[in-house]
Amino acid sequence: MADEKRFPRMPVIAVLALDGVPGHHLTVPGLVFGTACREHPDVTYEVRMCALEGRVKTAAPASLGVAPAYGLDGLSTAEVILIPTHGAHRAEPPPAVRAALHAAADRGSRIAAVGTGTFTLAATGLLDGRCATTSWRYVEELAARHPRVTVDPLGTVVEDGPFLTAAGVFGGMDVCLHVLARDHGRQVAGETSRELITPLHPYADDVRDTIARELAESAGLEPILAWMRSRLHTALTLTDVATHARTSPSSLTRRFRAHTGLAPLQYLLRIRLLEAQRLLEETDVPVEQVATNTGFTSPAVLRRHFRDLTGTTPRDYRRNHRARSG
Repeated sequence: MADEKRFPRMPVIAVLALDGVPGHHLTVPGLVFGTACREHPDVTYEVRMCALEGRVKTAAPASLGVAPAYGLDGLSTAEVILIPTHGAHRAEPPPAVRAALHAAADRGSRIAAVGTGTFTLAATGLLDGRCATTSWRYVEELAARHPRVTVDPLGTVVEDGPFLTAAGVFGGMDVCLHVLARDHGRQVAGETSRELITPLHPYADDVRDTIARELAESAGLEPILAWMRSRLHTALTLTDVATHARTSPSSLTRRFRAHTGLAPLQYLLRIRLLEAQRLLEETDVPVEQVATNTGFTSPAVLRRHFRDLTGTTPRDYRRNHRARSG
């Protein structure tokens, strides 16, 4: 009964639009929650765009003047408040914004920040003693400016109590899907994620689920995954990867398992095998060289893992693939 007094029956997602916000950060919440509502009749949300003042200017190069329908009063009944990336993230938040966010936290709202929006949330003091993240290029600055916040350097979605933080181009979508999963389960969130993946070529039906899974697995981990992919030919240990990510092996493993279901070295093995498949399909590189290029210590080691993955040997895989293609 108390929750019904604090929040309306239809959950409100309030997007706090501040000057310099990228346009897509304003549209993604409506896209995600709108898709979920359309595809699942039992899912209901109201998405509000709220601003400190009447108009908000979006970030360049597509700078637009946007007039949100709500002021800060729109946050007062929001169950979830989203703070996107914005231009003046290094400045102290206006007193009215600070007060509105503290009031929201006091009544039990969830507050999420994406990218540099984490700086604004941290400046309110609400993240003191908690773990948070931001876009990977800003993690050191966030830690220096707000030493009471434990900064996760991997840039994945971090949940600490009622606070969510995320990073990257897909950070807003990550947070929205995370909220959706919390409210309605992983299946609804997964189906919504797949619905948002638009087929782009004639073979999309064959790869759509793979693309959706790859996005879900890699969201927020882009820098470290790119680094791993660029070093498939070298021997990498868990310590090597953790050192590059500027975190501990245990923290790295926890973040990988949360987002991929795999430990870092299991994930590394998977992308080595996927690259081996690509080389076998698209090139005439000998199997021995394929093993070297993808970091396997010998063709026999590649063969053993490849058989586990595909049920066949690398040479038979190449021959069968070319027979089908021909």
